[in-house]
Amino acid sequence: MIKYTEQFKLKVVKHYLKGLMGYHRLGAHYGVAAPHIRQWVSAYRLHGTDGLRRKTSRYDASFKLSVLQYMWDNALSNRQAAAHFNVRNPTSVGIWDRLYQSGGLAALVRPPRQAQNMKAPTSKPEPKSNQERSHEDLLKELEYLRMENEVLKKLQALAQAKKSAALKKRK
Repeated sequence: MIKYTEQFKLKVVKHYLKGLMGYHRLGAHYGVAAPHIRQWVSAYRLHGTDGLRRKTSRYDASFKLSVLQYMWDNALSNRQAAAHFNVRNPTSVGIWDRLYQSGGLAALVRPPRQAQNMKAPTSKPEPKSNQERSHEDLLKELEYLRMENEVLKKLQALAQAKKSAALKKRK
């Protein structure tokens, strides 16, 4: 995903607010999708330049519920509610809505992150030699390799047939 600078967003928004071009023409002019511009303009109108700044935050369950309640009470879309509350990703509001509908308030609570203690392997396990593998394992591998070889031969034959059919059509 392309990250746009705050200055670039502001330039595009100001250009839109002049009223000379619509979202689609402006998007074509700057090489930006029209929905992005629509979202930037909405955020700028509601929150000024703060609405255009990058924002990384986690929302608690009470905030999510207040966004949903406001959206339902005022019959707003996810995008409109996200713009009103300065939530950068409007799809988050839709996700919160689905979570609430399926599991209530408890579904909106994000579980605490757990530290992952992944240990690097101390050494690579050495592959078994053919002498250590059972006779049955070796036969299975041989059968698999033979089937793989047959499939590749069939694929090559089909490709050749396709080429020859294309040559006959040209003539």
